Amino acid sequence: MIQFNLLPDVKIEFIKAKRLKNTIVLVSIISASAALFILIVLVGFVNGAQKKHMNDLTKDIKKYDNQLQGTKDLDKILTIQNQLNSLVALHDAKPAATRLFDDITAITPAAVSISKFDIDFTLSTITIEGNADTLVTVNKFIDTLKFTTYKATDGRTDNKAFSDTVMTTFNRDEKNATYTINAKFNPDIFNSKLAITLTVPKIISTRSETEKPTALFSK
Repeated sequence: MIQFNLLPDVKIEFIKAKRLKNTIVLVSIISASAALFILIVLVGFVNGAQKKHMNDLTKDIKKYDNQLQGTKDLDKILTIQNQLNSLVALHDAKPAATRLFDDITAITPAAVSISKFDIDFTLSTITIEGNADTLVTVNKFIDTLKFTTYKATDGRTDNKAFSDTVMTTFNRDEKNATYTINAKFNPDIFNSKLAITLTVPKIISTRSETEKPTALFSK
């Protein structure tokens, strides 16, 4: 049996185009429906599950807040906790006062004794009172303080250990001389984070250089 295609080419192309159009419309409808479904699910999640989650968190916050508020002496506990947290910083910042005796011994001439020694770590000042064999020795003691330097582990060298060193009062008799010296010290020499080495000038023999030094502190 012989069949003949009696449709013209234009008609055939039109039918193909219409079928393609219907396919595209169908795919667009399916895609739009899928997108709308996803949007509805997301909106439901935000308004439902997410909202429930936020409400649960709010309830937990109120619960634990009530527990904290019901804790006896809460303010005292928090204050103590804050103080404990600051202990490490305070420990690192405290001066290395144990160096004081060795440093004073290193810079004090053998013929000088100290009857009173005051140090202020806040103002970085010292006041020294005592006796010496002569005022010349006291002046050498002052020069020793002025020209004493130090080296630190951070690489700094030849830094002045003391400044503004002055003899504020003095007196002398046939036996000895009394003095009062005020000075400022570089805070680095008592910095617990640094290892400090004092360099004392050879102006006069100090206790650290003599074999049998006399007592440093007198009554």
